[in-house]
Amino acid sequence: MPQPATASWVVVVPVKGSSEAKSRLGGGPARAALADAFALDTVAALVAASAVARVFVVTASARLGAPLAGLGAVIVPEAPGAETGHARLNAAIRQGIVAARLDQPDANLAVLTGDLPALHPADLDTAFALAAQHTRSVVPDAEGVGTTSLFARAGISFTPQFGVGSLAAHQAAGHVVLDLPATSRLRHDVDTVADLDVARALGLGPHTSALLAQR
Repeated sequence: MPQPATASWVVVVPVKGSSEAKSRLGGGPARAALADAFALDTVAALVAASAVARVFVVTASARLGAPLAGLGAVIVPEAPGAETGHARLNAAIRQGIVAARLDQPDANLAVLTGDLPALHPADLDTAFALAAQHTRSVVPDAEGVGTTSLFARAGISFTPQFGVGSLAAHQAAGHVVLDLPATSRLRHDVDTVADLDVARALGLGPHTSALLAQR
């Protein structure tokens, strides 16, 4: 049975918070600062969304964890492991899922990437309302190949498979693609300078805007 649009959601956001973040944006400290700003704007939008009960950020960075907690997020220290790349990302997400479901067992659960600097609460509320109609669902990136967010109703298990070809992998696992327009800010994660230009046209959040204004 579909749930009401006001259904409560908890959200897991993995954040690398290291100098290795966003390598395709170029080199130097400016890249790491941009990655931090993306995460702050993503979490700020989530905290402001009416359907979100709590945001869990999984990160190994105490430095970035402090301002994220200041926005209202619950910080889950990322457990050390041998994984790298997307395997590490998915391991961090699984850790966040465990923490979120222990804390909020009756809430629906979403996973969002931490690189959505143009995200707006209205985009999120639209997505949550659509996701409440499905057991599992997914939002593709702008290219229609990757994944920016996953959704699952309360009590429904799922396996994050972020990485190359993740949209197809999530669809094969039973996630329904939500009917969001190409202009939805939820579809516009930022990995490259071209992605950042698109996000800028959509309207960047305050942290990313302030950082770019200094350059």
